[in-house]
Amino acid sequence: MTSLVQETVRIKTGGVALEGDLALPDGARGMVVFAHGSGSHSGRNRFLAEQLQGRGLATLLLDLLTPEEEAIDEHTEHLRFDIELLAIRLSNAASWAAGRPETRDLPIGYFAADTGAAAALMAAARYPNAVAAIVSRSGRPDLAGSALGRVRAPTLLIAGGADTVVVELNVKAYDQLRCARGMNVVRGASHLFEEPGALETVAAQAAQWFARWLPARDPKQEDHIYESG
Repeated sequence: MTSLVQETVRIKTGGVALEGDLALPDGARGMVVFAHGSGSHSGRNRFLAEQLQGRGLATLLLDLLTPEEEAIDEHTEHLRFDIELLAIRLSNAASWAAGRPETRDLPIGYFAADTGAAAALMAAARYPNAVAAIVSRSGRPDLAGSALGRVRAPTLLIAGGADTVVVELNVKAYDQLRCARGMNVVRGASHLFEEPGALETVAAQAAQWFARWLPARDPKQEDHIYESG
């Protein structure tokens, strides 16, 4: 059985500290950062993370908003749509991982949901050497705007077939991507993929995408850039 090292970490960015859960399987061949405004530590994401860990991938469950910001956002709903802020923080998290001895040699992928998908795509467009692959689950990639056409990281969009509005938004974003791309619609699945077998399908599709596109990291091609935000 593969051993697994788990650690709670704090990542400083723009005057705040984001708390995350890092899991590092023995012999990991890549690292997947979960990109969410909030909710990264939900049961759904923990299940997805465990599935990826079982396939030899390190995972970092990270909320891009602090608990205090989440409390404010429950009433205003504006921070979760501040894609620029979320993208900066995600870029800083990737740089943090690339600078740690135990993870610096691992190619990085983003696994995003909701507005975190737009943040992942914007961050990838800004620092193309920092991320090797992206998977979006029930995401809002459309909110990345013009950044979509500058993304180089292979990107997979996954949406539930019953989540018709999100499917339509993902189709429009897919048409604007110029990178290697894919779009999977899980038949009968809702926004949260709560139907029997739906989340397992997402996990399998994401794992396959990351297995295909996470290459060996070239240290000469790294972006170690921290931004304020």
